[in-house]
Amino acid sequence: MGIEQKAANLGVVTLRLEQAVNWARTNSMWPMLFGLACCAIEMMSAQAPRYDMSRFGMELMRASPRQSDLMIVAGRVSRKMAPVVRNLYDQMPDPKWVIAMGDCASCGGVFNNYAVVQGVDEVVPVDVYVAGCPPRPESLIHGIITLHEAVRAEKITKWS
Repeated sequence: MGIEQKAANLGVVTLRLEQAVNWARTNSMWPMLFGLACCAIEMMSAQAPRYDMSRFGMELMRASPRQSDLMIVAGRVSRKMAPVVRNLYDQMPDPKWVIAMGDCASCGGVFNNYAVVQGVDEVVPVDVYVAGCPPRPESLIHGIITLHEAVRAEKITKWS
């Protein structure tokens, strides 16, 4: 009989430090409000009562990068806006994650020209891509759940 069986009868919970830290990180992500185009409307509706991202611990969208740990890039990124995106990303505290929402943020979408960045991953590292033009709020929530699964699987060696 292991410690898990004995401790469960006593009302004691045992877990590893990385499990506790990753649980806290997934349940307290604060996204940064960063809508650049039509995908921002879908991102806002995912926060509304019908889809309610509050159940994931994302009570409100922050406009300040210093209070956010999740950047959701919703829409196309122009060459003029790319340094601003990078600057905001650099101001976010570690650990930080990025979701590229929509085809324009993921690969430039239908804007194959000199003025639009062909994927926000040229500017910041992206953790999850959400496809669609514009993607539905359900797709964004699926992307958030995918990010949560990746964060829960992080190991302590990656933290340093």
